[in-house]
Amino acid sequence: MSLPSGIQANKTLDCKGLACPMPIVKTKKAMDELTAGQVIEVLATDKGSLADMQGWAKNTGHQYLGTIEEGEVLKHYLRKSSPNEIKEEHKFPFTITNEDLEKRLAAGENITVLDVREPAEYAFHRIPGAKSIPLGDLESRLHELDPNDDIQVVCRTGNRSDLACQLLAEKGFKNVKNVISGMSGWTGPTEQN
Repeated sequence: MSLPSGIQANKTLDCKGLACPMPIVKTKKAMDELTAGQVIEVLATDKGSLADMQGWAKNTGHQYLGTIEEGEVLKHYLRKSSPNEIKEEHKFPFTITNEDLEKRLAAGENITVLDVREPAEYAFHRIPGAKSIPLGDLESRLHELDPNDDIQVVCRTGNRSDLACQLLAEKGFKNVKNVISGMSGWTGPTEQN
């Protein structure tokens, strides 16, 4: 698939080989250098970058145009919005540290650990008993979760889980926390397939 006619990238950003959160970090910085209306093409190999780009664009008011997959490379296209379209990026206010989550799990508390990383990340290294729903699938799979449960959301670094927490809160989930700093800093028990 090629770019729809009439769309041209003003800047290409190469994030191939970088894992979350680096593609988003680099995209934020590059977006600052563009003028309103310009389009950036972000090349990434991290499968989680699709949901990251969509969530970040939704949170900031920039326009996510689409993604083209070419082999292992995802080409994401985003349009910089004008200042009156841009929203102040906000973080989900309710968090829990890795250490506190580990203590709560060890105490046998009744909590749901929701892992929003991609299936391959989840398969190789996860918190025992964690439920896997990748961020990109979360909205269509909300029925698998109970809005009244105590849900602790984890990803690799806390970025995707932040977006997931915001989505869950918008959909009426009341007891949601973002696990900081996520699996990249998790020292508690883990399991794998």
